[in-house]
Amino acid sequence: MRLSGSQPIPLKNARILLTNDDGILSPGLKVLESVAQGLGAEVWVVAPETEHSGAGHSLTLHQPLRWRQIAERRFAVEGTPTDCVLLAINKFMAEARPTLVLSGINRGANLGDDVTYSGTVAGAMEATLLGVPAIALSQVLRAQEPVKWRTAEVHAPEVIAALCSRGWPGDVLMSVNFPNVPAPAVAGTVLAPQGHHKVGDNLVERIDPRGRPYIWIGQLHADTQLVEGSDMERSDAGWVTVTPLTVNLTHRDTLEHLAGVFDAGSVA
Repeated sequence: MRLSGSQPIPLKNARILLTNDDGILSPGLKVLESVAQGLGAEVWVVAPETEHSGAGHSLTLHQPLRWRQIAERRFAVEGTPTDCVLLAINKFMAEARPTLVLSGINRGANLGDDVTYSGTVAGAMEATLLGVPAIALSQVLRAQEPVKWRTAEVHAPEVIAALCSRGWPGDVLMSVNFPNVPAPAVAGTVLAPQGHHKVGDNLVERIDPRGRPYIWIGQLHADTQLVEGSDMERSDAGWVTVTPLTVNLTHRDTLEHLAGVFDAGSVA
């Protein structure tokens, strides 16, 4: 079944914009650039000058945005992933908009509730809001172990091509997570809904040399529930997970449940 508004996304001679939240020098961006070039596309890179992990869908509103051009079709922006996509589409690529935006490859998972904090997902979300199809890509890792970038590098081309062959609605973005297993050990690729994965609230308070208190958000312990079939559970079992996310956050069932509570209680 093809959903209304979904059309295949042609990758041959496409213009693909890459961004991330780990910064212009991140190894994940280098991997994604190799993947995009392998698709035969014209590749543009517009990424933050420095790391913006956990930035969510934030815009820089109280200071100017500055950038430097590193090479043809390659820019570093002193801003968030959202800033990068906004500048890329409305300035650097204004004469010919991208066919597709790829955000990542993130160093770490964006599973379950991670997506609400993720600058990687936000980059894809901003592209979606601007009318450009987008995919966020993340490589799951385990602390103190080398990141298995090869897993994402091997499996990303097939996943991207498969998704683009079908397309998806204009108010949807795709979130892809590669499991923390070697590339040959990947079980396959599966569609999966979000699970529950709340980042912990560990606050570490210290005193600076001038006697003033400050706080670090500490170890990111997580309340994880491996619900069968969820992105968390499938990733843990070695699958590449694909989760469609919607820009519209309205919960329709609750909207209907509360109809009549207020004077103007009708549901559109």
